[in-house]
Amino acid sequence: MVEKQKIQGLIEEFIKGTEIFLVAIKVSNANRIIVLADTKNGITIDECAAIHRHIEGGLDRETEDFELQVSSPGLDMPFGVIEQYYKNEGKRVEVVDYEGAKHIGKLKNVTTGGFEIETENKTRGKAIEPKDISFNFEQIKSTRVILTIK
Repeated sequence: MVEKQKIQGLIEEFIKGTEIFLVAIKVSNANRIIVLADTKNGITIDECAAIHRHIEGGLDRETEDFELQVSSPGLDMPFGVIEQYYKNEGKRVEVVDYEGAKHIGKLKNVTTGGFEIETENKTRGKAIEPKDISFNFEQIKSTRVILTIK
């Protein structure tokens, strides 16, 4: 089986000095490797292809066969790393805490310890003054961008 640490090392070697950041690596028992990477402005197909070539060049198909997929995380996927919080600052997000409460608002003030959202409160169709809610990353079960159609 291809080792996850080997894949991570190859990726870190490739992205060093670039704006690309690693979101996740998954390696199945059948050697199906999925790499999710991104940049602040969104990763390109060419960047994904270059990562793919670099990983493939660092592995030996004669020793172990594998399937490799490199892509950006989907828009509907929860955030996996802090860089995704920085990337999406100012956007509308849904935050679910470990108590199961859902909070919707604009992501702001991201730091290494946590972030805030400016809530969008409405009661019986009337807007209420928005308020900020602060979160530590340890409180969060998931955060994801809310897609809006204009």
